[in-house]
Amino acid sequence: MKLEAVVDVKCKIGEGPLWHPQEKRLYWVDIPDGILFRYDPLTSRHEEIHRGELIGGYTIQEDGSFLFFMDKGLIRIYRNGNQATLINEVPELRSTRFNDVIADPVGRVFCGTMPDADGQAYLYRLDTDGTLDMVLDGIGLSNGMGFTPDKKQMYHVDSKKHLISIFDYNETDGSLSNRKVFLKLDENEIEPDGLTVDAEGHVWVAFWNAGCIRRFAPDGRQVLEVSVPAKKTTSMTFGGNDYNELYITSAGGDDRPEDGTQAGALFRIRAGIRGLPEHLSRVCI
Repeated sequence: MKLEAVVDVKCKIGEGPLWHPQEKRLYWVDIPDGILFRYDPLTSRHEEIHRGELIGGYTIQEDGSFLFFMDKGLIRIYRNGNQATLINEVPELRSTRFNDVIADPVGRVFCGTMPDADGQAYLYRLDTDGTLDMVLDGIGLSNGMGFTPDKKQMYHVDSKKHLISIFDYNETDGSLSNRKVFLKLDENEIEPDGLTVDAEGHVWVAFWNAGCIRRFAPDGRQVLEVSVPAKKTTSMTFGGNDYNELYITSAGGDDRPEDGTQAGALFRIRAGIRGLPEHLSRVCI
């Protein structure tokens, strides 16, 4: 598989790549600077859509707006340069921020966090009516998530525990149950970060401090590894007209001598493997 840097931008923490199915363009963020980028593969051009406060994660809404998940539990709706606050603060998150998020098939959003001052991270569920509920605590660092092709199970990464779990997922009420270990890493110096699931049910995982992404079969067997010239690979998503292009984000653009010659860049692989569209959120629509 040929890897190319499609946007050689020096993101400090490039994250959250999402393919916009209507626009046929790729979005991603640089977390600390709150920059939302957009890349058009037809023109090979990219632009900044928004720059402001820290954005830990985001979703694309069904009505074309965005949900920004930010510091201290702040959640905002962003549309055409304007922001409206949905949730101002979450008491448990006063010393931390949101991290990876994902919309479910109904339009709810599962939103994880970085660890707080006591070293605890959490996973919340934001329902379509705007209510926020904690669904998991005792996490080291909540990171990438993804659904199986049949939408009956959900993967969840705990980076600090080097653990990827799989839960039974109930679409009716958004509950998670029957937690099982999908993958437990012995490589303590590297951390699993973002993930996505392809149409064959295989799981792609980005590895922080390893400079690679790996593909795993549904039974947890590693079947592929692709090296990336960025030590801190962060996440990935499928895009393109047939969802057969894999876009990969990375971090470390502010320290390329340490983190790699193209650290912080956005990469692409023409994978020859089809992915699945990510779900759109429907919060307060």
